Amino acid sequence: MTEEATTYDASHIEVLEGWKAVRKRPGMYVGSTGERGVRNMVFDVADRPVNDVLAGRARTVGITLLSDGGIRVADDGPGVDGAGLEDLLTRFQTGARSPEGRREVALSFCGVGPGVVNALSRRMTAEVRLDGVRRVQEYARGVAVTPLTEAGTANGTGTAIAFWPDPDIFGAAECSFDALVERFRDLAFLHRGLEVSLTDERGPGEPRSERFLFPGGVREFVRFLDGGTVDSVPADTIAFECEAPRMAGAMEVAFRWTGSHEERVRGFANGLPTLEGTHLEGFRAGLAAALTAYARAHREPTANDITLDRIGVGLTAVVSVKLDHPRFEGATWGVLANSTVRDCVRQGVREHLSRWLEEHPERAAALLDRMR
Repeated sequence: MTEEATTYDASHIEVLEGWKAVRKRPGMYVGSTGERGVRNMVFDVADRPVNDVLAGRARTVGITLLSDGGIRVADDGPGVDGAGLEDLLTRFQTGARSPEGRREVALSFCGVGPGVVNALSRRMTAEVRLDGVRRVQEYARGVAVTPLTEAGTANGTGTAIAFWPDPDIFGAAECSFDALVERFRDLAFLHRGLEVSLTDERGPGEPRSERFLFPGGVREFVRFLDGGTVDSVPADTIAFECEAPRMAGAMEVAFRWTGSHEERVRGFANGLPTLEGTHLEGFRAGLAAALTAYARAHREPTANDITLDRIGVGLTAVVSVKLDHPRFEGATWGVLANSTVRDCVRQGVREHLSRWLEEHPERAAALLDRMR
């Protein structure tokens, strides 16, 4: 290779300004240029209204997959004012998403905000209902093409943002309705006050619709994961929630054993699904500690046979932690790393399971018998 071929200097550096960098490498910001990337765009737009509902500033969030390929996210919150709207839709989002910055739900692993979605959309429209007036604005590829304009009167308040993913970037990729249903259903289970509706207008015939609101929280989530089965040993679900100042957060846990041989354990941190992490390690350690201590105290023959493998047979559980300052391993936020969470969850699970075992000796004996 010649010296000329290997020379590299400042003339080879390409400086990308504004949204050019996002459009040049969109996968870095939304995960992919396929269906998963379009879905993450929905999450990045829905992040603000979902957190408004959880903070009591709104009641519902509605997501609609439009017949022409657009996606609309609407809420009945306070409405974003004019200057705030353009700032929201034309700036790159980093860091905390609100002045409170505490225990916010994260919908997307990317967390880049609607400004990036705007840059990756051939068109975006915004509608704001505020002070009895309806105002609209239109954007194209991250740039406002119209001012915020009055378009009549409005009842109530709220914001609706619709976007059409740029086919130059995403080709013919469409958002999966079923994938959206799964993600928002999980969020509604994890947050009792969250009401979400989803509508798919793309198919022939009547639109598909789903609405989620679960007053029972994670207890209902466990029953859903079991398919509504009642064949469980023990028959009831052990559930608790509590603040844990030592980990600067709160935990909500529900679990039960069924007649199934499957293990169904789901972990979440600030609403994000986590495959592994200190909360799940603490949960399993708490189960083992409570069961082992009970078996030894009551001279059960299974005391030395209780292992995590045996405990997991037929176990269905949801372990959700909400932290002021969550820390994750890796860029995809799939593994929670806060070390104090492990001990806090372990202690909480051990205390509540130990109490249940003492209060239900017959069921406790049946449960331990399964672990022989």
